[in-house]
Amino acid sequence: MRIEVLVDVKTTLGEGPVWDVDQQRLYFIDSFDGRVFRTTAEGSQIRAWDVPGKIGSMVLRKNGEGAIVSLESGFHTLDFKTGEVERIHDPEPEKTANRLNDGKADRRGRFFAGSMDTMEEGPSGALYRLDPDFSVTKVDDGIICSNGPCFSPDDKTFYFTDTWTGEIWAYDYDVDTGDLSNRRTFAKVDTSGGGAADGSTVDAEGYVWNALVYDSKLVRYAPDGTVDRVIEMPVKKVTSVNFGGPNLDILYVTSMAKPPLPRFPGDGPLRGSLFAIHDLGIKGVPEPRFGA
Repeated sequence: MRIEVLVDVKTTLGEGPVWDVDQQRLYFIDSFDGRVFRTTAEGSQIRAWDVPGKIGSMVLRKNGEGAIVSLESGFHTLDFKTGEVERIHDPEPEKTANRLNDGKADRRGRFFAGSMDTMEEGPSGALYRLDPDFSVTKVDDGIICSNGPCFSPDDKTFYFTDTWTGEIWAYDYDVDTGDLSNRRTFAKVDTSGGGAADGSTVDAEGYVWNALVYDSKLVRYAPDGTVDRVIEMPVKKVTSVNFGGPNLDILYVTSMAKPPLPRFPGDGPLRGSLFAIHDLGIKGVPEPRFGA
């Protein structure tokens, strides 16, 4: 196994890596600076787009040059050619202390993204589903900080975490309707080192990878929720993970340069870097796109 710094742009809050299989490019975001980045598998040809406000996540669209982004003011479209951003829907206009956070698309083209309390204290957040027709449905609520949504390779299980519960949850997933049911504890998170569950992905073997933010660790969970592997990272504030590269066997890891609140720890000189982990002997699955 080899860990390298792929891109060092010192993202204030790096998040949401998404590998584009068609274009062979990696996208990632800076949540606090409101920016979407794109780079090659080798960390070259870096391009960036600004968005109007904090961004929680993004998914690529099936129609090519564009994405759906979850901003602090709701769901929006982003046109890569023009840079234009247009609002689709704000599911929480009355909750001024909330913003949309982490999200992922399913293999039917739906976008699941949750909201969070920006102070990360009260359960004012919810989980939403944006369908290809741009309709929005609330599918869960009572959440402090939405994170880590991802789907099992067989589309039967949806994984999700409210970061400060110390748990990763599993739901039964109906891919035909987009409905979630039977929420249960999938894994207890080891918070003894001060860490908490952040972004996740699922590999081709159905194992869940989670970034343990503030504790320098990536954790691979078996389908039964047991810990299969722990990787120590060179920074504390690792935030999210996604497999990519020509063979989908490189694990890309985002991190943050500055903690969002004073109570969270600082970090070393590599803070805010985008990392690439090689030679894991594991492959991911293509990231789904939004749209019908």
